[in-house]
Amino acid sequence: MAANQALLDYLLTRRSVTLPFLAEPGPGPEEIETLLTIATRVPDHAKLTPWRLVVYSGENRRVIGEELARMAKARNTAITPEAIEKEMNQFLPAPLTIGVLSKPVENPKAPEMEQLLSAGCVAFNLLNGAFALGYAAHWVTRWFAYDREASSYLGAGGGERFVGFVHIGTPTAHLGERDRPTLADVVRNWEPPRT
Repeated sequence: MAANQALLDYLLTRRSVTLPFLAEPGPGPEEIETLLTIATRVPDHAKLTPWRLVVYSGENRRVIGEELARMAKARNTAITPEAIEKEMNQFLPAPLTIGVLSKPVENPKAPEMEQLLSAGCVAFNLLNGAFALGYAAHWVTRWFAYDREASSYLGAGGGERFVGFVHIGTPTAHLGERDRPTLADVVRNWEPPRT
C-alpha cells in the first residue's frame, strides 16, 4: 500500500472544533449515510457489533435541550438562568449530533473492555468522517451520558451506555493548535524486567 500524504497531513494536524463553533450547514442525508458507514468500519473482535448509533437533527435538537433543562432544574432547584440556558443549547448550534452507545455482548473471546473500545472507535471514526467530508466535529459526553433518566430519554436501552455524542457541522472559526503530550513523557520502549 502506498503512503497517503494527504491522510498523514490530516492525522498530524487533526483538531476538534468545539460545539460553539459548529453551524449550519450540516451533512445531508447521503453524507450522513457515508458518515455512519465510516463510523461502523472499526475493529470488532468476533464481529459482535457491540455498539449502536442514534442520530439527532432538526427541531429535535431544541426539544432535547428543553427536556435536559427540565431535568437539570429538577436535580438542582438553585440552578442559575445561565446554567438553564446552557442546558437548552447542549445540542445546538451544531446541525447534527450522533450519539454512540456501547452495547456489550456476552462473549468469551471478546471481553467487555474490547467491546467498549470498539464503541470508542466508532465515535472517533465519526470525527474523522466529518472532517473527510469537509465538516468539523467535537466528541463530548456531558452529564446526560451518565444520568439514567437522561440517557434513556436520548435513546439508551437496557444494558447500554453512551460513550459520547459527536457534534458535527460547518466550522465558523479556525481553532489554533492546543498543547499535545511530549512523546518522551508518554512512550517507552519495552525491555525485559531485570531480575
